Amino acid sequence: MQFPELETPRLILNELSESDSQALLDIFSDENVIKFYDIDVYDSEKQSLELIKFFNQRFADKSGVRWAIRVKSTGKLIGTCGFNSINLKMKSAGIGYELSSKYWGVGYASEAVSKIIQFVFSNGQPLGELYRIQGDTMIGNTASDSVLKKLGFKEEGIRRSSGFWKNEFHDLKCFGLIKPEFKEI
Repeated sequence: MQFPELETPRLILNELSESDSQALLDIFSDENVIKFYDIDVYDSEKQSLELIKFFNQRFADKSGVRWAIRVKSTGKLIGTCGFNSINLKMKSAGIGYELSSKYWGVGYASEAVSKIIQFVFSNGQPLGELYRIQGDTMIGNTASDSVLKKLGFKEEGIRRSSGFWKNEFHDLKCFGLIKPEFKEI
């Protein structure tokens, strides 16, 4: 199965490769990026290589898909986005994304996430048809809340102590988007 490559006016979304390990380390070693993420700060390129293998294995196993987000004009890796879990029986998936903090505030996250949602809702995806996408954010992650709301996700409630990482429980805000409600940006 060939990895789907997507394009937006400013971005290329494609498969991660081992050559992306240093750029990924730069992203995940930034405390601002991982503040609301379920991982600790990366301190070695080995960790980013393992993450690349994990993301690519998910695609090979048909259990998820994660795209590299690259600036079209330079090819520079600035983040990733994709579907962390896919339940084909329920036609649903969980979405995730992150960007280098150097690229926050210029609409790259919304542009990339809009494109992958448009792709899976219009073409089915390489792993099967989806009808619902769920995004969870930690309380206080207003930037991520804004991205999801901009794309038409509806806030569905708070799941108390739904996440456990960094030695503590976290309440998660649940957002949902169903196929008929999606509007491209």
